[in-house]
Amino acid sequence: MSDEKGHKNPDQQINVELSEEVAEGVYSNLAMIAHSNSEFVIDFIRLMPGVPKAKVKSRIIVTPDHAKRLLAALKDNVEKYEAAFGKINQSGEAPQFPISFGTPGEA
Repeated sequence: MSDEKGHKNPDQQINVELSEEVAEGVYSNLAMIAHSNSEFVIDFIRLMPGVPKAKVKSRIIVTPDHAKRLLAALKDNVEKYEAAFGKINQSGEAPQFPISFGTPGEA
């Protein structure tokens, strides 16, 4: 938070409300990210094996500044997770999903 002169005020707290519905969360196993000059759009998608259609379960739109802070926070949390539970192993290749948003001209 900032005061009237734009200075950061580290002592000010923000109360965050979390409803029961939101607290349950939404499962996603795929994220697609797009951007413009003014925003980043992150679509969280649930892709189920054997089902030809995936659903966007949530779309989050953030400013470029916030996207960079989110990237740093996620990196920090992954490092803390790996310090506590061990390295996250990746196959080295990106998952191969046939993605189509159902727009005209897409196969």
